[in-house]
Amino acid sequence: MTTATSHTLVCTECGQLNRVPAGKALSQGKCGTCGVTLATKKPRDIDGAMLSKLMAKDTGMYVLDLWAPWCGPCRMMAPSYAQTAEALGDQVRFFKLNTDENQQAAGRFNIRGIPTLIAFKDGKQAGIQSGAMQKPQLMAWTGQTLGIPQG
Repeated sequence: MTTATSHTLVCTECGQLNRVPAGKALSQGKCGTCGVTLATKKPRDIDGAMLSKLMAKDTGMYVLDLWAPWCGPCRMMAPSYAQTAEALGDQVRFFKLNTDENQQAAGRFNIRGIPTLIAFKDGKQAGIQSGAMQKPQLMAWTGQTLGIPQG
């Protein structure tokens, strides 16, 4: 098995595909069309259409938070999720999908409760975790699930 020399990342601002060398810090990469940085140092809200494009075309690493505004545990976890995005944003992108506004998109995962996190790597689902977590647990889960060295 060979290691990928580059990844295809979907720009969540304009939807264009971007090739990024493997191992390059995401904060150094910008969309070739709209110029937005590809890193997500803050979680980005996406909709069902963008999720479908990510799942079909994106081969980078990202974590998706399935949440709802009325969900207390979701609101409690939001600051920890943002802190994790800040800490790992050069290696992993972080997205949020509002399950109330995107019921069909959320339904494809057959989740039983929220918040639920789903990690993707190399175009495939790498892991799923239900329930609110604090930053240390989020960092550990993301690192273990996506194979990111902890240090």
